[in-house]
Amino acid sequence: MDDRTLNAVPTLNLAFIGDGVYDLLVREHLVKTSSAHVGELNHKKVSMVNCKSQAAYVKELLPLLSEEEAEVYKRGRNSKVNSASKHSTLSDYHAATGLEALFGWLYLKGKQERINELFAQIISSDVPAFEG
Repeated sequence: MDDRTLNAVPTLNLAFIGDGVYDLLVREHLVKTSSAHVGELNHKKVSMVNCKSQAAYVKELLPLLSEEEAEVYKRGRNSKVNSASKHSTLSDYHAATGLEALFGWLYLKGKQERINELFAQIISSDVPAFEG
């Protein structure tokens, strides 16, 4: 997608697609690294794909982001949302939305290698996953 078209995509729509991208990356990682049954895989997935975990992971990523990536993250973080998950704070919800917007933006730009780099940083971090 060219930059002009991509800039017209609402930030929450970037987060919408980024949520799917991130979720798929987590699922793929778990299938490749675990022989657990699907129920256990889903439990592990939920521990990584929730606001609290994503908010913690994004803190690890912020120093690694380019200026343009940081701006996309901030746009997502600062988007007006109507409610947060009952298991998270509004601050965590905003941070998670920013992370998802970043992943959505990178995906639509065709930057799969960069997505993989950032996700590799997430899974190699010492940040624990949290129950959702």
